[in-house]
Amino acid sequence: MRTAVKLFTILGFFFLPVGIIYGFVTSWSEPVGVVALLLLVPEMWMSAFYIHATAKRLPAVGPEDNPRGEIADAEGDYGFFAPKSWWPIMLAGAAALMFMGIAVGWWFFLLAAGLGIIGLIGWVFEFFHGEHAV
Repeated sequence: MRTAVKLFTILGFFFLPVGIIYGFVTSWSEPVGVVALLLLVPEMWMSAFYIHATAKRLPAVGPEDNPRGEIADAEGDYGFFAPKSWWPIMLAGAAALMFMGIAVGWWFFLLAAGLGIIGLIGWVFEFFHGEHAV
């Protein structure tokens, strides 16, 4: 994890002058790019801080910090995932319809939000009924 902390810290220091140089090159007439590049600085540093704080609770040297490490050194369980679930697709579709509802009208947004709530409840309680019930 030390490698990731170094990477995000260096990227934060990289995007600071890049954002300022971009501002001078565009004569500060295009503010979205400058703001986006300068907002990458705290984002990179927050990521580095989070990874550093998480690494304190883990073993001293992880497999990704070993220069002679193999991919197989990091094998193991990464969590439990549903074998086949349609709920994330419904939730993503509802999110897309909600974004479209902002342009079409609030009534459409509210209908899509209702679909999103149904999709979220279905995804959360997926393993309480059916074939993969716990």
